[in-house]
Amino acid sequence: MPRNNRRRLLRGLAGAAALSVLGLPVGRAGAVPPQVVIAGGGFAGATCALALRRFAPSVRVTLVDRQDSFVTGPFCNTVIAGLRPVSAITQTHEGLSAAGVKVVHADIDGVEPAARRIRLTDGRTIAGDRLVIAPGIDFDWDAIDGYGPDHVERIPHAWPGGARQLRTLRDQLRAMPGNGRVIISVPDNPYRCPPGPYERASLIAHFLKQHRPDADVLILDAKDHFSKEPLFRTGWGARYGERVQWRGGRRDGARVVEVDATSKSVRTAGGDEYSADVLNIIPPQKAGRLAADAGLTDAAGWVPVAAHDFSVPAYEGVHVIGDAARAEPMPKSAYAANMQAKLCAHAIARQLAGEPAAETRLINACYSLVAPDYGISVTEVYTLDGNTLTAIANAGGISALAADPTTRAAEADYARSWYHNIVHDSFG
Repeated sequence: MPRNNRRRLLRGLAGAAALSVLGLPVGRAGAVPPQVVIAGGGFAGATCALALRRFAPSVRVTLVDRQDSFVTGPFCNTVIAGLRPVSAITQTHEGLSAAGVKVVHADIDGVEPAARRIRLTDGRTIAGDRLVIAPGIDFDWDAIDGYGPDHVERIPHAWPGGARQLRTLRDQLRAMPGNGRVIISVPDNPYRCPPGPYERASLIAHFLKQHRPDADVLILDAKDHFSKEPLFRTGWGARYGERVQWRGGRRDGARVVEVDATSKSVRTAGGDEYSADVLNIIPPQKAGRLAADAGLTDAAGWVPVAAHDFSVPAYEGVHVIGDAARAEPMPKSAYAANMQAKLCAHAIARQLAGEPAAETRLINACYSLVAPDYGISVTEVYTLDGNTLTAIANAGGISALAADPTTRAAEADYARSWYHNIVHDSFG
């Protein structure tokens, strides 16, 4: 699909759900309006809160998150490469409060899905007619020997891990020798932001090309193929030559199985050992603690949901959205979380108003930067097939492999516009 047509499609579909239910009346006149409680204030939780305020203004919406600011995964790699300050990718919940969402910044001890209730560490509880859980991801700290929460100060995962980890990785790049090596360890699917590690390698290579011309980047991947692979490989060849190297999991035995935090060295499943001046370990992932502790996760560590409203089948009135949910074939991305949150809010508003479910359409749009002036993208559109999602053939699109520099620069500009728009749409 041509790029301009894809952009029109995204604008049209993204607005369709909102326009269909603006101002939907909920409840009887004079009755106490229903309450929706949302646990988690990232892209999924924040978007759901704002969407509910638009779709059903009479519904009370309470969002609970322990942090009063949120460092976004999208564009975190620009911070590592020194292209943006952390403040440029830090969002607050002020826009939600301005829209009428009750925002509670407090530590959550757990969620009780049967009671549709959040339990805070200070002893308070908050219950609702609907409970939406948006816990994000957690890491499988048992997957790699020698790497755990105690090691992230020295070897940050920065996924994104907050401002401190991003700055640590950035400062380590600045301090590395001119002929040094950066190693990035990438987990197997599924994980948050599938193309993110390869964008990170790209922007680190951009930094090295300018400031450490004899240094290189080695990607040790648990997979044999990765998101946007032909586009990234083409970009690496055009911009960085041999500066970016990649090893595959099964093909090369490159899955990292052990880390020596003292020497910043790793051992792979194939028995190879590598040493780094800067080591970035991105661990295997699973649904966030709130979902796991509530017993909502499956054997793989993610939450099965009904695709038409992202409800948890075992608990009436409970929904899980964003990275924690199993929504294949949708990836775990900010745009996917944003779209899932709107769908969930749309469904909740219609349920509370006694309306039937609406037709399901979801989109994922993903931009990556190979360099500040070199952007690539992929778009997919999904529909409901029974109670599962399926990609609509030929409805999405991907950047042309042989695009000229002007087109790549335009896509980089689109990426920056995309970021501005999604944070505004999600956080107000």
